[in-house]
Amino acid sequence: MLKRILSVAAGVLLGSILALGAARLSAVLGFWPADDSSRALTQVRDVLRLVNANYVDEKTVELPTLTKAALRGVVESLDPHSDFLVARDYRTLQEDMSNEFGGIGVQVERREKRVVVISPIAGTPGERAGILRGDEIISVDGEVFEEASMDAVVSRLRGRPRTDVTVGFHRPDTGKDFSVTLTREVIKLESVADVQLLADQIGYVRLTQFSECTGEEFLRALERLKGEGMTSLILDLRNNPGGLLDAAVAVAEPFFNRHELIVYTQGRNPADREEFRADTTTLPLTLPVAVLINAGSASAAEIVAGALKDTERAVIVGERSFGKGSVQSIFRLRDGEALRLTTARYYTPSGATIHEQGIEPHVDVVMTPEEDGKVRVQRARDDLEDPAEFKLRFGFEPIEDRQLQTARDVLRAAHLMQERLTQGASGSKGTN
Repeated sequence: MLKRILSVAAGVLLGSILALGAARLSAVLGFWPADDSSRALTQVRDVLRLVNANYVDEKTVELPTLTKAALRGVVESLDPHSDFLVARDYRTLQEDMSNEFGGIGVQVERREKRVVVISPIAGTPGERAGILRGDEIISVDGEVFEEASMDAVVSRLRGRPRTDVTVGFHRPDTGKDFSVTLTREVIKLESVADVQLLADQIGYVRLTQFSECTGEEFLRALERLKGEGMTSLILDLRNNPGGLLDAAVAVAEPFFNRHELIVYTQGRNPADREEFRADTTTLPLTLPVAVLINAGSASAAEIVAGALKDTERAVIVGERSFGKGSVQSIFRLRDGEALRLTTARYYTPSGATIHEQGIEPHVDVVMTPEEDGKVRVQRARDDLEDPAEFKLRFGFEPIEDRQLQTARDVLRAAHLMQERLTQGASGSKGTN
């Protein structure tokens, strides 16, 4: 049974999906008026037969091949996130849901006919090779992609662990093309990648994705930090491409009252609205919260940031998020194939759509892809405390994580204001 998800962050795929069940294509066609359906299918059949019978290259026009190409063209013309999935691509999608696969460890999205890196996954071949957010994939093992689908690129990047793949990239910031040969590894996705208590009793939690265990892991992280004396919290959602919808709701729940609205989805019909409300039995956390986002924060990550911003429960720091607010359904077809189709959009509690808008931060702190890449390396190798040794190893001196520092400054200011308000209230009380 397919799970409801908003994004699959499985190494090389960033697609937002809400699996609502299975359906036959004939059932979908049953909604069409009989005359329109008949005319449309007749026209498609006639064109396929004409191409099959008359195209100059007979080898390229077998009817099964033409049919799949026609179906893919129809669905991909709708939006970048809808697709006709052949059996191989559908199996890839199912691997994504398992959160374990063989690949190079980058998350991608299709933008204007290009497959673009949203974020390399920490500790994977992609990150170690220096691939950056915004790099465009232009070839895999010598095959150049002029206008490839995301699933076609994903299937070529995937493979058995310990096998090599050569990937060609274009880096827009420099205008240069380059290629990298990487050895595939088993990619295991973690949710809560970093939990620590910073100075001034500021808790810090970094989420890399939203998977089945994220809610439980996040609650454990909160309990640990509260036990260590946390008085405020930074929730780092940078380069988090999303994941399970239920996990996003579970991460937001500790800050909400029971039955309070966190997010809702809305399809083309009014009856398609589905609301997701907090289902907690404990009092909500009321400590000051800062949420870090950037252009790599998408989908489920945007749900959490949007809900906390909408309800004034957190200060959002960083850059405008990716803006992935559409919901897809998976319809299983015959012969192991499937249709992935956009069927709804999701909205913040106030009714604002995130789709193609993103979450705008309260405090705007923009970092370049190069800065972002350096901070990632520093975060992954915090065991190298000597700047000289670090530069010798990685070729650059450690830089300041300006977004994180700004979030810390915001929380310190909030703490000082809270202290002054408390002192003012105490000082106003006298004895008679």
